[in-house]
Amino acid sequence: MANRIYLDHAATTRMLPAAQAAMAQAFERWANPSSPHAEGRAAKAALEDARTRIKQALGWDHDLIFTSGATEAAALALALATIPGRAKSPVEHDAIHRAAPDAALVAVGESGIVDADSIPERALVAIQTVNSETGVLQPADAISSAIRGKASLWLADAAQSAGKLPLPDADLIIVSAHKLGGPPGIGALLVKDLGCLVATGGQEKGYRPGTENLPAALGFAAALETRGTRDGLAELRRRLDDGVTRAGGMLVAGQSPRLPEIGSYRLPGVAAATQLIELDMAGIAVSAGSACSSGTLKPSRVLTAMGWSEAEAREVIRVSLAPETTAVEIERFLEIWTGLAGRRRAA
Repeated sequence: MANRIYLDHAATTRMLPAAQAAMAQAFERWANPSSPHAEGRAAKAALEDARTRIKQALGWDHDLIFTSGATEAAALALALATIPGRAKSPVEHDAIHRAAPDAALVAVGESGIVDADSIPERALVAIQTVNSETGVLQPADAISSAIRGKASLWLADAAQSAGKLPLPDADLIIVSAHKLGGPPGIGALLVKDLGCLVATGGQEKGYRPGTENLPAALGFAAALETRGTRDGLAELRRRLDDGVTRAGGMLVAGQSPRLPEIGSYRLPGVAAATQLIELDMAGIAVSAGSACSSGTLKPSRVLTAMGWSEAEAREVIRVSLAPETTAVEIERFLEIWTGLAGRRRAA
């Protein structure tokens, strides 16, 4: 894979060297953290150290339940919350829709931003901090205020923003390690008040049964502590936006506040699959929507909720950056994509 350009960091990103080293060392601590003997107690101490470090790195002062990833964290929250109702925005990750298929819908506009006035009363309301396909940032303060005004609870999917932006003032927060340089297979549900969940027994104070993944927890902590600076990412995304526009492309939610790491672009008349194939052949990895849905034949649920037609949605790709992304890589992407756009116009 030498000399390839990876621009799909919103799907998953490279595990940081510090996270790899932490996991390698943790493999020597193979005892079960729930065992009462000396080896188990040592593993438990290491697990709790990882928990404390993750909370400190994220600026979280409440409880943290380790999970196998963001998908399990979402399912756990939606299944165990004691509040009676369930609600979600239509632009949530597929994991939310699978876990709560019958939840009431919170309205969203063409901007991709939710209508806070449509938040229901007495419900666990799933609203993400950043959309994984478009990069749209939700207005966290307004959402938090509206949810509390309805005596509801906020389940914030922060898988794309944790470690990049401050955590929102939410009741439950979903985070994922592999989005920020940690290992796959581990995430967490941050909980402000454990009383809002039903304990079912087992590990993690009775809220998540199963042997804890100590090596991954230590890798998660190390990744958060050693992530690179995000300086320069906004300028790189601006170059992307400008280059795509000059080539005849369209920005998705271009007028909305967006996370610098994510850009979503439509090339009218060229299917996303065609764009992905040509870019891949040129050595550039991007995606069409989230990794969990881009392999399907269905148009993006996010884009259609924002008012895009199915035909338009099938022409959109996502380009996502990381601290190690360079200007040279962005220019190479634009060179290939501009050539594709030019051939489309000439056809």
